[in-house]
Formats: sequence, C-alpha cells, structure tokens
Amino acid sequence: MLVGSRNFEHGEAAAREVGADAHALQLDVTDQVSIMAAAERVRNEFGRLNVLIQNAAISNTGWLPGQSVEEYSRTTCPGTVSLDEMRAVWDTNVFGVLAVYRAMVPILRKTPGARIVNVSSGAGSLTANADPAYPHRSIFGPVYPASKTALNALTVAMAIELEPEGIKVNAVSPGFTRTNLNGYAGTETVEEGARDAVRVALLGSDGPTGKFTRWENESIPW
Repeated sequence: MLVGSRNFEHGEAAAREVGADAHALQLDVTDQVSIMAAAERVRNEFGRLNVLIQNAAISNTGWLPGQSVEEYSRTTCPGTVSLDEMRAVWDTNVFGVLAVYRAMVPILRKTPGARIVNVSSGAGSLTANADPAYPHRSIFGPVYPASKTALNALTVAMAIELEPEGIKVNAVSPGFTRTNLNGYAGTETVEEGARDAVRVALLGSDGPTGKFTRWENESIPW
C-alpha cells in the first residue's frame, strides 16, 4: 500500500500507523514534477498499481477563524466569489485529480481489473441542489461544492474511457467525516468515512462502473 502525502514526513507517520506493508509516497497533486516523480517511483519500485484512490481535496483557502459554513458560503456565491479562491480549490480537487490520473493510468493498465475510486461529496450533486427542499442547497457555490460536481463529471468520463479495458472508475461520498478539511467538525470517524472507498475498490468483475455512492451501496444522484 502506498500512502500519498504532500509532506513526506507526515506520510511516513501515517504509513507507520497503517502497518509494515504501507509505504509513504511524496505526492503533491498541484505539482507536476511531484506527480511524475511519484509515478516513476511506482513504476520502478513496485512495477504495477492495482487501485488508485484519489482523496486529495481542500475546501477553501480563505476561511477565517470562527467563521461558520453559512458565513463562508456567502463570500463564495457566484456574484461575490474570489476567482483566486476558486482556482486554488479547483487546482487540487479537479485539475489535480486529472493530472494524477494521466500519470498513473498507464501503470494501472498493466494490472487486469484495476480500479479507480474518486472521493467526492454529496455537496456536488446537481440533482439534490436543484431541489428547493434540499436542506444544504443554500451553501452550494462555485468553490468546493462545484469542484465536486466537476469531479463527478471527470469520474464518468474516466469510466467511459476505461470501460473497454475492464478498469472500473467510481465516485464515493465519505459523508461528514472528521478531518482537517472541515476543521475536525465532522460527525463520522475516518474509518467510517473510508468504508465505501474500500468497498468500491474491491468490486468484482461484475461490479458497476461510473457510479456515485455512499456507504452500503446507496446511490447518490448526479
């Protein structure tokens, strides 16, 4: 198992927690040099890649201390959003995902039945947010939520490209997981958030591709 991390020392610490079979891999999804070096290490040191789980994401760069989600969302409406803020988040959540995909897919193609799991969010569901009754509709905006909408579109495009080769590509939502992304305000543990990513990574040859789910195979509308 390879644990990708922008900071190699942090990655080493995480790998030690996982166990002896885990290895830290320096990987900054916004740095093409880092991406290519990571792919080269995978290719030369391990020779193959069975599963790629794309989990790198940021929610913002300008959230002020003590600011609520609702207050922050008012600063990121289409009419008020900072383009620099939007570009920074999309650089990680969208372009970074595609850049890593492009670097790793030649290695994945060497493993029959390889899998790609993109970690998305229900916040990016256009169907849900188009419903006036949806409780989180008011915080949908062009920064984090729309970046996940774009990630969902990438997931479908990747699934279409790789379907003839038997490589399945799916998106999962971990739910409101307690991580640095939300200032550890989430209500679910990291282990609970990882459940569906693991389930989808282990899909058999008869499993679906191009789907968006949360734990226990509950479909999320695009």
